Amino acid sequence: MDQSYFKEYYQLERVNWWFTIRRKILAERIGSLLNHPTQLQSLNIGAATGTTSDMLTEFGAVMSVEFDETCCDFTKTFLSTPIIQGSILELPFENESYDLVTAFDVIEHVADDVTSIDEMYRVCKPGGHIVITVPAYQFLWGQHDVINQHYRRYTLTQLLQLLDTKDGSIIYKTYFNSILFFPISIFRLAAKGWRKIIGKKENGTNSDHEILGTDGFFNNILSGIFKVDYYLLKWGFRFPAGVSILVFFKKN
Repeated sequence: MDQSYFKEYYQLERVNWWFTIRRKILAERIGSLLNHPTQLQSLNIGAATGTTSDMLTEFGAVMSVEFDETCCDFTKTFLSTPIIQGSILELPFENESYDLVTAFDVIEHVADDVTSIDEMYRVCKPGGHIVITVPAYQFLWGQHDVINQHYRRYTLTQLLQLLDTKDGSIIYKTYFNSILFFPISIFRLAAKGWRKIIGKKENGTNSDHEILGTDGFFNNILSGIFKVDYYLLKWGFRFPAGVSILVFFKKN
């Protein structure tokens, strides 16, 4: 992909309803569950154009890793914290280097998610935390997953199984993007059914962001609805279903 794509993605990460409210949820949950730290050494894997890395600076120093070399070079030109090119499958860091290791919608992009978790665990300090988000439910698989080069979607049970063998504990788990779960499910299933009827193959076009809006009036409506999730999670509610999953793991 060329830099023009990442310039568009830069804008998307900063104005689109999904990215802006997800970031707000992550910042609030990290702050609340980790007792509002300010001196953490954080590693943000799959940083893309850096909005989640910027968010993590609230909690201390941040190192970022991005697999796509062109994206990494682009983000280097403006990110205030360091970013290097690297793979979650072979993180270029010493064992037990970071207090907080994050992968926000990353492990679904790699075939070997077991090694991804192994590497996150390896570089996390004892007593540190791993925070993961992933897309939920394989039945929601659609064009958005194709264009974003996903390998899979998860249930909460499947994600927790990846962490079962690790020495530590799950301190928080929930689905989210749950208020919009039924509308998005209906949209995804209807689109899949329509393609079967007309015999159209998935060709990697028409992501959710393109169809549901990236800015403007409709974007503001979706942002307002998604923000209900933010407040409910902040007030202690945990969703039994949703379009995404959020898990916090504490390493012993």
